Amino acid sequence: MFSEKPSVLACVTSQFECDRIIKTAEQIALSDGCELRVLSVLKPMTDYTSVSDRIEYLNRVSRESGADMTILFHNNAPMVCARFAIQNNVQRIVTGMHDGGEESFLVMFNRLAPEVSITMVSENGEIYNMDVVQTAVR
Repeated sequence: MFSEKPSVLACVTSQFECDRIIKTAEQIALSDGCELRVLSVLKPMTDYTSVSDRIEYLNRVSRESGADMTILFHNNAPMVCARFAIQNNVQRIVTGMHDGGEESFLVMFNRLAPEVSITMVSENGEIYNMDVVQTAVR
């Protein structure tokens, strides 16, 4: 399902500290006139009780920020997030910091959805932007 209105996507894991990502994405969505979406991709497992309180907390933060939180279960988070971004007209994703690895979430996501700008939020709240630059074709 493609959304006509541009979106900002907060990509979160099952950590309490991801609330900073949702709150930053909310600010960006408000300033850019976009919808806010929140996505968490969890690896399939048989028991989610160990993360249920954290997911519920992030769901509550999402609702307070004006967004529903989508939870998908898959082993390939970059692929699932890229597909979600394309289907929901996402202009920018907001995540935690890049870990520096060539196979990291952000490197893989950027390969799959290079037209989506990226914002990273450090643990102390510093914000780093990687914007898509369009060049003219001659």
